[in-house]
Amino acid sequence: MSLRELSYAQAIREAHAQLLAKDERVVLLGQGLWSPWYAGSSLMDLEKEFGKDRVMDTPVSENATTGMAVGAAITGLRPIVFHPRMDFMLLAVDPIVNQAANWSYLFSGKISAPVVFRATINRGGEQGAQHSQALQAMFAHIPGLKVVMPACPADAKGLMIAAVEDPNPVLYIDDRWLYDIKEPVGESPVATPIGKARIVCSGEDLTIISSSHSAWLCEQAAEKLKKLGVSVEVIDLRSVRPIDENAIVASLRKTGRLLVVDGAWKACGISAEIAAIASESAFESLKAPVRRLTLPDAPAPTSRVLEKAYYFGVDDIVKAALGFHIPRSTTTPIQAQP
Repeated sequence: MSLRELSYAQAIREAHAQLLAKDERVVLLGQGLWSPWYAGSSLMDLEKEFGKDRVMDTPVSENATTGMAVGAAITGLRPIVFHPRMDFMLLAVDPIVNQAANWSYLFSGKISAPVVFRATINRGGEQGAQHSQALQAMFAHIPGLKVVMPACPADAKGLMIAAVEDPNPVLYIDDRWLYDIKEPVGESPVATPIGKARIVCSGEDLTIISSSHSAWLCEQAAEKLKKLGVSVEVIDLRSVRPIDENAIVASLRKTGRLLVVDGAWKACGISAEIAAIASESAFESLKAPVRRLTLPDAPAPTSRVLEKAYYFGVDDIVKAALGFHIPRSTTTPIQAQP
């Protein structure tokens, strides 16, 4: 497969372009599709390439736009509906949760709603509590709805392709903090399997499980920990519904220690679900209690100074990992940083 270096945003754009070119049933609708202010470069000039009858910039009505996309999916199209801020997708909960997620069940699998809800997480930049929310746990709770969160450019492309090809509704969550990250991405439109985690790096001492932007931070933390003598296995979930339980259990049977890093709140979140999986399916392998690193259970602040305290970074992940006091290959245990 021919590889080129693409940014995360460029990979999303290429996935859309290839899907639109390959299948006339694919349509794109949502707010700000013709504006880089809303979508960054992730949808750049698609309306010029495929026409405004297939790339439709809609009025500011999340519920109506999403309902229209669900109806289009039921009638045979493959719509992607774009929500440039995940926060305001809450206005469209009814067509997502009550309609799309239940449709196949209500009709015994004879009719489904193959619609992709693309939601973007925007954080930092003093955007505050109503523009910064990561709400994946809310939607991962819903039967009939798949939830994917790519952490790298290759998966940003591959999971979008998989989401559109899936016969069921899929929530595709991307993070603006990842848009400029670059890596080699294949030219061909190859789907990344939904529900299959990615082993970012292998290790023996500690398993760190994460997704989306947090997984990118964990990869950097693992490099720092390696220099400190700690062998870390980083698992990027890719999808939080379904979760790859087999990958989690297999890693814990090897390392015996688990740190879950989730860029959302702790209470009733994805980190709690992963901790429960560890307790139910790998308890006998655990050498220490599960540790979790999440956002504080408080709304996002607007102050730039408070944002630095609110959001965790690579050094915070390293500190949480060192809290396990894992012995090195020598006999000196690593002490947690103050």
